[in-house]
Amino acid sequence: MAMARNKSVARMVMFLCFGTAILSLAVHWHTMKTTGQLNQSASTTLRKNPTTRTDSGQHSPELIGIGEVALGVSVPPSGPNSSVTKPGTSLVQGKPNTDGAVDKPKKTKLTVPEKGENKKENNSPKGFFFPGVAQAKSVQGLEVSRTQAIVDLSDRRVYVYRYDEVIASYPIAVGKKGWETPTGEFQIIHKQHDPIWKHPITGQVFEAGTDSPLGDRWIGFWSDGRNEIGFHGTPNTDLIGAAVSHGCLRMRNSDVRILYEQLSLGTPVLVRN
Repeated sequence: MAMARNKSVARMVMFLCFGTAILSLAVHWHTMKTTGQLNQSASTTLRKNPTTRTDSGQHSPELIGIGEVALGVSVPPSGPNSSVTKPGTSLVQGKPNTDGAVDKPKKTKLTVPEKGENKKENNSPKGFFFPGVAQAKSVQGLEVSRTQAIVDLSDRRVYVYRYDEVIASYPIAVGKKGWETPTGEFQIIHKQHDPIWKHPITGQVFEAGTDSPLGDRWIGFWSDGRNEIGFHGTPNTDLIGAAVSHGCLRMRNSDVRILYEQLSLGTPVLVRN
């Protein structure tokens, strides 16, 4: 009776050990199968991501991130339809936008350099542009050429400025005592070839010609409605630089011809002592 009971217990222990062994084998087989699938998947991924050759001849893996977006590309585009980027700019190339959505522009902070940085010092004489005349821009956005004349009565010269640089200067004769040349801000109002002059006191009329007191060019910048004052030529070049006129600015005929071409109607004229 006791012997039969021992055999039954031994048989149960044997079946239990056998079942445990089978369970261990099954777990081991499942683990090996899962590991093999993972290795196969990893090798497939590596085959899908071939290496690329860099400019230095070395192989480097393509940079692929989440969502198939390549980062860190800084080479210029080769195709004719590619957008041009500045050197050093990173390109981000993503999937094509098939739903027609447009990326919203990002806010950009503009940095303005401090005053005095990257500026070359300009020691040339500066002109005096009158209000409303200084370096205007045309409708197309291009700078309109601005010229002005500055008459220095004490220096007995007229200076022609384009923007803020002197492009020419000429000696002049100025108004004598009692007939001083008016000072202030004016503009060219009248230009004429071969002018005819009427003496303001005697009323004598001088026809145009080589002996005309006005020479062969007239550039008027002041008027009271009856009389005018301006630049003009003269046959008496020995008086250039003196105070001898009735308010006008006398010039050599060769100089006034050049000035005539440099100044246009509306050109600012500043007369100062």
